[in-house]
Order: sequence, then structure tokens, then C-alpha cells
Amino acid sequence: MAALSTEVKAFIVQSLACYESPAKVIELVKVEFGVTVSRQQVSQYSPCNAMAAKLSKKWVDLFHATRARFQSDTADIPIANKAYRLRVLNRMAESTEKVKNFGMTAQLLEQAAKEVGDAYTNKLKVESTGKDGGPIKTETVSMTPQEAAEAYKKMMG
Repeated sequence: MAALSTEVKAFIVQSLACYESPAKVIELVKVEFGVTVSRQQVSQYSPCNAMAAKLSKKWVDLFHATRARFQSDTADIPIANKAYRLRVLNRMAESTEKVKNFGMTAQLLEQAAKEVGDAYTNKLKVESTGKDGGPIKTETVSMTPQEAAEAYKKMMG
């Protein structure tokens, strides 16, 4: 295994921190620096890997700082923006409509509708208010099991 420059090591650590697979990192290092690295070399720079047990604090700190920044900074990734996704879906829908691929156009329109309606989020839109927007009135009642059963029957009709 050839010794790697500090620049290549930093690139490997940052790529792994951004959830790139070791295979992809090998490919990126070859393209970016013209250096061939093995999977074992790449694995030595991921603090999540047992092979990185002797990784210096400098690289561990860089890994964690890059990972934190990557997880919190989705604004730099165009596809993370709803407007960008809708614009791409619009171009695709127009393109498929021109070639008379109406099935694909319908799927793209459905995809766009789901995107606009937040179908792909885990947001819960629930409004829990009482009369005139006030709090919901709650009442605690003590009943015997028999009284509760009778109240349930009465309520259910």
C-alpha cells in the first residue's frame, strides 16, 4: 500500500463522513487524484470501522465535524429543495407529454401532487382544539366497571 498524502486522506475521511460507500470513495480518489487505493486503505479512515482503531484524533475530529455539517446542511443539495424537485418533475412531464407517453406523464403528475401535498414527509397535521379555538374540555369521572359498561352501551346506541 502506497503512502497517501494528507490531501487524499482528508478527501477519504470527508467522503466517508458524507455516507459515500468505500467503493465510491475508491472511484472518486482515482478520478480526483489519479491515485489507486484499496478498500482496506479507505476503511482505515472511517471511525465507524474496526480497521480504524488506530486512526488519529485529527481524522476522527474531521470525520465527525464533516458528518455533523453534512447532516445539518441540506440546503446545498438541490434535490433537497421542494421547488427544485417540482421544476425537474415539470420538465420531465412536459418531455413525456411531447412524445405522447401519457402513462409516464400521469405518473409524474401524481408524483408532483404527492410532493406538493407533503406525502413524503412525516409531518402530522392535526388540530386539537375545543370550542372557539380554546382547549379541549376534559372531565374525569369515577365509575364502577358496571356503570362504565352501561355508559358505553348507551353511547354506542
